[in-house]
Order: sequence, then structure tokens, then C-alpha cells
Amino acid sequence: MIKIKHPQELARLRRLALTAQGLLQAQPFGRGLAGARKAINHLGYVQIDTISIVERAHHHVFYSRVPNFKPAMTNQMLLDDDIFEYWTHAAAFLPIADFRFSLPYKHAIKSGQTHWYKNPDRKLMGELLARIRADGPLRSRDLATNTKKGSGGWDSKPAKKALEQLYIEGDLMISNREGFQKAYNLSERVLPSHVNSKMPSIEGLAAHILDQQLRCHGLVSLKGLTYQRRNAELRKAVKALVNERLAQRTLEQLQLSSGELFIFETSALERPLPQLNNRLLILSPFDNSVIQRDRLKALFQYDYKIECYLPTAKRQYGYFSLPLLYHDQFIGRIDCKAHRKTSHLEIKSLHMEQHNFDEEQVITAFVEAIMQFSHFQQCDSVSLTKAHPKQLTQRLRRALKPLG
Repeated sequence: MIKIKHPQELARLRRLALTAQGLLQAQPFGRGLAGARKAINHLGYVQIDTISIVERAHHHVFYSRVPNFKPAMTNQMLLDDDIFEYWTHAAAFLPIADFRFSLPYKHAIKSGQTHWYKNPDRKLMGELLARIRADGPLRSRDLATNTKKGSGGWDSKPAKKALEQLYIEGDLMISNREGFQKAYNLSERVLPSHVNSKMPSIEGLAAHILDQQLRCHGLVSLKGLTYQRRNAELRKAVKALVNERLAQRTLEQLQLSSGELFIFETSALERPLPQLNNRLLILSPFDNSVIQRDRLKALFQYDYKIECYLPTAKRQYGYFSLPLLYHDQFIGRIDCKAHRKTSHLEIKSLHMEQHNFDEEQVITAFVEAIMQFSHFQQCDSVSLTKAHPKQLTQRLRRALKPLG
């Protein structure tokens, strides 16, 4: 086992992790739609979220890695059968090539090994399937007009739950999206015929998870490999596979000075890594690089929590603070709101943490990042309410004045 003792060694681990995430290179996956396809195939998933105070998380994740990405490209990939929607640790877009690895969870739900809704209405589910089979795709809002069972329709709330149950069990897939209005169709009509739909073994699923996580994270913890997966058999299979590869020496293990253990591919630490640049990135709270908070704290000493679910009085950094990445460190967070009617991006608060960086370079990088971020929000002006440390407020306002 390798023991990480020196700051330079930890810095190299950070660069390995960020490179694997595609966050240190200018365009690691290419540009536009083609780049977005490569990005999700590499990352393995992109989390979907409904919060719209700034551009939604699933678009934001692509934006952070793919120059010239446009939000409409996400649904285009869905229509082009590049991706599909399903549940990982949350609602997500996934590469269509990985479809078969969604089948074990679907089977577990359908067989009653685990539950989505505890008492699904099977009769109503059958009626919905029959309607979709006869009439084609169905949107949840189409059910809102059928509010009374006696009128030949359904009560909308139970019907929406039945529709979701059919989707989570795998009978239905999402064939199209208009914002957050999803169109459901029979899976056999949506899934391309060339896609492998054979149920993987538990060992096959474990291998897929391990390989995918090593690819997109560079180094992984045993806990992180099965993040939010409560399947004891799967966790056991992943642990057995890790131990097997450690014994074969295709994987190695390292320990941070704080005690956390990480696994990485043999010789990964010797790989050439891109040079650090002065670019600052504004990331989503649901970005793949920050969603595992324990990992984030262990590798980057960055204690991050999303506060939109807390009462206002308990928030320290704001409703929806976004992590700021500069060089190989997370140096702060920014709470923004896009006022779309006035095309204005309000920076409610900016919190910078203590790091040994050139302040002028950081301010320059921040202004460049916020200018690009505001365009992504379709905003043409920016304002700053407050910053921490306080002495930064006036300097940042002056720097942002051309964007005001």
C-alpha cells in the first residue's frame, strides 16, 4: 500500500481525479453535440435535476466539459438514441450502450425484492400499458384531463404514480422530453434493436461499475464504488472483484494521511497529466466530480453541502451555491440567480476560501468564468451583492462593471 504523506503527492492525486473527470483540459471530449456524446460515454451518467434558479444541472455538467454545448443537445441525444433516462443514485441520463446494466434494478423492483411504490396499482398499470400500446406515447400531463374514473379516464395522481412504476420496472422508457414533461412509450418501441438487452450477472455488473468508476474518477474508494446502492449482494461482488484485482496487481491501494483508502489502476500515478492553467470553473452542485461529498472532502479538503433543502436561517452560503474550481483546488462557492425576464445574472454571494493564489489572477479568471457562465444562462448583465472576504466586494464589483 502506498501512503500519501506530502502535499505534492496529494496534488498529483487531485490532478489525476480532475483529469479523469475532464475538468483540467480545455476540450477533452471535443465540442458541441459530438463532444457531449463522448462526455456522457466517459462519465457514465449525468444527473437530472429540476432546480432552475440557474441552468439545470444536467445541462450544466455538459457545459463544464464541452465547449459550444447547448441545452437542446441533451434532448437531441435522447431522440438520437445516444442516451436513455433511468435511475442511478438519482434520476439520470445514461449512455444507451450501458442499458443492460439498468436491468438488475428493474428486475428487483418488478419482482418485489425492493420497492419504488409499496403497493402499485397493477390494474391501473395494465390499463395504461394498453392505452400506450394502442395510442402511442403518453405524457403525464395528458392524464390531467382525465380526473374522474367514471368518465372513462383516470384520477391523475394515481395514474402518474402507475406510469412512473411502469417506467421504473422497465416496461416503459422516456422517448422524448419537453422541459420536464416526459413522453413515455413501450420500451420495445424506444430501445434500438442493436442495443444489448441481456441481463448481466452480478459479477458482470460489479465489473462494469468498477471499470466505469476508475475511468471517470481515476481513483476510487470502496464506499464510493457503490455510492447510494443498497444491494448487499452487489456490494459483496464489488469488494470481491477489487480484492481479486489487488491480488493480481492490476489495482493498487493508497492511503491518505487522514486515513482514507483509495484504489487505482497500477501505474496510474505515472501517467502524464495536463498542465494546470488559470481557468476557473463554476460547477453544478450535482456535478459528477463533487456529488460524493466524503470523497470531495478527503481529496480536496473541501466541505461542501447543498443548502436549498435547509431553512433560510440555517444556510451559510446560500440557496444553491455552486463550487468554484481553480487549478486543482476548490477555492470557494457562489450563490447565483438567473433573472430570465430581464436577462440578468445576480451573484447573491461569493465566498472565497483561504488559498495561496495570486489574488489578481483569481479575480481575472473569475470574471472570465462568470462572463461565459452568464451567456450560458442567456443573461447579458451581471451584478454582485456581497463577497467574502468583504474587502473583495468592491474589487470584484469594479472588475465586473463591464458586464453590468
